[in-house]
Amino acid sequence: MAKDSPLKAVGWARSLPVSSGVKVAREWTREHVAALGWARTAPDLVDSILLTVSELVTNAHVHAHSAAQLILTWDEECLHVTVHDASPLLPEPRDPGTSAPGGRGLLLVDAVADKWEAYRCPRGKSVTACFQAPESAARGAIGTG
Repeated sequence: MAKDSPLKAVGWARSLPVSSGVKVAREWTREHVAALGWARTAPDLVDSILLTVSELVTNAHVHAHSAAQLILTWDEECLHVTVHDASPLLPEPRDPGTSAPGGRGLLLVDAVADKWEAYRCPRGKSVTACFQAPESAARGAIGTG
């Protein structure tokens, strides 16, 4: 993005009650990422975004026992995937060992996202992962309105 150009952004938000399941979050995200043209230009990136949505929404439902607010924001440089839940406890990556059936979610997010952060909010916390589009995906972005 040129330094003298105004910031252009587009975003989408969806509330996901615990009863909705993670599949709904993935399908909703896939639709919006497809609107950016990334399904065609960067399918591996789309897979990483969907994996992150699955992990973050699962964490909100399972660990925070909370509905998840899923927010996608594209600012022409980065797709920000944010999941907000009602728990003020920040997530901590841990080493689950080789025999644990779970506990790898944040390790996966750390591996596939360009960066991620968690921060407290007045009514819980938000976890945001950033995905920078490859040049071909950024050029292919369409229908961002």
